[in-house]
Amino acid sequence: MADLDKKYNALNASRLSVAPMMDWTDRHCRYLHRLMSRHALLYTEMVTSPALVRGRAFHLLDHSPQEHPVALQLGGSDPDELAEAARLAAQAGYDEINLNVGCPSDRVQSGSFGAILMEQPALVAKCVGAMRRAVDVDVTVKCRIGVDDQDPKEILPEFLAHIVGAGCERVTVHARKAWLKGLSPKENRDIPPLDYDLVHRMKGLFSNLHISVNGGITSLDQAESFLEGGLDGVMIGRSAYHNPADILCQADRRIFGKGEDTTAEDAVQRMLPYIDAHIDAGGRLNQITRHMMGLFAGRPGARIWRRMLSENASGPGADRQVLLDALDAMQTLAEAQEAV
Repeated sequence: MADLDKKYNALNASRLSVAPMMDWTDRHCRYLHRLMSRHALLYTEMVTSPALVRGRAFHLLDHSPQEHPVALQLGGSDPDELAEAARLAAQAGYDEINLNVGCPSDRVQSGSFGAILMEQPALVAKCVGAMRRAVDVDVTVKCRIGVDDQDPKEILPEFLAHIVGAGCERVTVHARKAWLKGLSPKENRDIPPLDYDLVHRMKGLFSNLHISVNGGITSLDQAESFLEGGLDGVMIGRSAYHNPADILCQADRRIFGKGEDTTAEDAVQRMLPYIDAHIDAGGRLNQITRHMMGLFAGRPGARIWRRMLSENASGPGADRQVLLDALDAMQTLAEAQEAV
């Protein structure tokens, strides 16, 4: 029953998710995001199956119970190794295991996983099948619409047919090609054109497949439009990190139809006990505050908030007072501007 509950929770939560982002969506970031949205699905940074199975780096599975629903993203291309990594992730309590078939970095390519696997749909299907046999929680895939000279209109349906045949019931499609030759990972996030229409066509072809769209989505208005247009979910990446309050504070009400709006100020206050515990355990304040820089993006005083965190969070003895001082300074400036 517990595993069925996990599948149900992850399925419903995937109406809106925060993308897995290397160096960004660590456990501190996810804890912060959870304070703003009770229902959105959160993803870890990509963890490679060799790191877990061969390297026994089990600390990479660490997460807080408060983060749920939360999914682990795996990178790899060996079906047996991915199956073992999935078992470890399920034992650690993750609600979903996601296979990365979208990362275009050179390091990932050299390991024969990530976006380069778009060229090997049969192998991806074997990986999905092995992972599904190993665990009872959902096994999902995050992919691109193609790589390099592939024609997305031809290869994406073939790719999806392979993973559906292996039992995959949910996929997230980054609606851009990945150019593995000639573009950097950063350029691959912006330069290849978006093809949302193709993602919509895939929903028409695979009506029983739960399809989320990813890429270039910067607002809840866009997310609502995709959901109203027939897609099952929306995954937001950089905007959810750099402007988390704009994406997450209204998400429960607008996307999930339950719960009340939250505020960035409330998130700061609710982070304080977590920060205290982290510092008491030997951690550093800036390990957490680096994820909080954009909390007040676009609001009066946002600059002073960022500056005070940047200047003071890494100093010796830095603790919760840094945030309280920054919050006070920001609010004082905002009040002064309103009075003018």
